[in-house]
Amino acid sequence: MFLGKFAAQLDDSERLAVPAAFRADSIAGLFVMQGLDRNLMALTTAAFEAFYQHVRSLNLTDPLARLLLRLVLGSAHQVRLDEHGTFRVPSELAGFAHLTDRLTLVGQGDYFEIWSTEVWQTQESLMKDAASNANRFSALTLATR
Repeated sequence: MFLGKFAAQLDDSERLAVPAAFRADSIAGLFVMQGLDRNLMALTTAAFEAFYQHVRSLNLTDPLARLLLRLVLGSAHQVRLDEHGTFRVPSELAGFAHLTDRLTLVGQGDYFEIWSTEVWQTQESLMKDAASNANRFSALTLATR
């Protein structure tokens, strides 16, 4: 399970070192794709399969469903970690997410997000606004059981 937040770097060859805490779940490979924000999503094969099965069950006559399929499948790349625990981030994905040398990786359970640290700082400041969060999340049903 991908949990926590980690600083990372993209080297000159657009290679990303996966943090040790994420490597065990990444060893069989990852699917990296455009995220729903200005970020990337890195999913395990099992998580990508489940996500794909759900997306492909949508009604193809719905233009939004087709757009989502294009977003998910059109931007997805299967990557494998090398012996150093790194993989190359496809250039078009790095460009989409404005990735430079400073990155933040954020665990999301079945996947992790890859953010430009500058873009992540904006996202994080939104999340830390406690007054807005009460209203922002009031429509959600949150429970521990």
